[in-house]
Amino acid sequence: MSPVKNRSGLEAASPYADAVYFGVSELNLRSNSKGITLDNLGDFMEACHEKSILGYLTVNSTLYNNDIEKAKRVIKTAKESDVDAIIVWDPATIEIAKNTGVDFFISTQANISNWKSAQFYKKMGAKRVILAREMTLDQIKEVKRKVDMEIESFVHGAMCLAISGRCILSGFYENASANRGSCNQICRRELKLCDDKGNILETDGKQYMSPKDICMIEYIPELIGAGIDSFKIEGRQRSNKYIRETAKYYKKAVDDYFSGDFSKIKAKKYKEELRKVYNRNFSTGFYFGEPGAEGISFFSGNAGTTKRLQVGKVNHFYNDSGVAIIELIHRGLKKGDKIIVEGETTYLEQEIISMEIDGEKIEKAEKSDQVGLKVDKRVRKNDKVYLLIG
Repeated sequence: MSPVKNRSGLEAASPYADAVYFGVSELNLRSNSKGITLDNLGDFMEACHEKSILGYLTVNSTLYNNDIEKAKRVIKTAKESDVDAIIVWDPATIEIAKNTGVDFFISTQANISNWKSAQFYKKMGAKRVILAREMTLDQIKEVKRKVDMEIESFVHGAMCLAISGRCILSGFYENASANRGSCNQICRRELKLCDDKGNILETDGKQYMSPKDICMIEYIPELIGAGIDSFKIEGRQRSNKYIRETAKYYKKAVDDYFSGDFSKIKAKKYKEELRKVYNRNFSTGFYFGEPGAEGISFFSGNAGTTKRLQVGKVNHFYNDSGVAIIELIHRGLKKGDKIIVEGETTYLEQEIISMEIDGEKIEKAEKSDQVGLKVDKRVRKNDKVYLLIG
């Protein structure tokens, strides 16, 4: 299951993901998500189903009294829009979902860490529980053995310093509640260690509270053996390149397992590909026990090795010939470069195989040129064009 924040994210995930999860601008834990709204939710779900992808709406914010009617409106719209399930945890939201007749999963925010809690939510009507990220594989196996229901676990992406993401740092210090979707990620900031006289002490690293990302791609057989039904990738605020690559390589690893081709050597190669996109270095989280200091990324914000530089924008697309006219506003391009074209509903990643200016084939174009590029699928006017480096 891949994270998306807009239609272009869906395009990025669609060749590989079986399902996507997302929020609208209200009552989800990414409050700055603007690409999917209650007004266009029906169109978004139609696009999901056209691609044979399931779509799950997060309604997992902490609710206050003045949010109840809003929650009713969001969940009613979800049902009308054919959302496949909503992801919730607040008892009020669960009750509204049941009364509205919408299938629901229990969010990791509920901190489900044992089989008895999973059983409780099953009795309440939940179709699936998303387990706490602090559980070990052995604990997950016991939940699956004792409770006959679908379970989902995070296998890749950010870890939170607080249990199940229920942190108050940002809300306490900066009035930006993580439990309301407004986390300012204080834990990711560089910090200074001082003594009681104000002297700054020399230390190895400065991000003392920033956990490494989970990466479990080398342990697909163990995850499947534990009975996990859905592998969840974190990262709704990360780039569409990240969405595509994580979906791609986890899909490859799962397919390898079921075809009998999985190997640690192949999985390590996939992991190296995942290092190219956004990450804070990797750990296995709590799957094999408490991570300790090895689970903290003391030195790094983004450790990804692939960067993208904005090149220009699409001025026109000729559908009959599959050619896009690109205005090179910021820098030039050459044949063989790898590019991303991204817009509100567009995501395309490809190598430049053909370039023309005024009908004449060229090997290289300079900043300020307008160049015709042969593209692999439809792009749209004003889509942004990026050069991939690394």
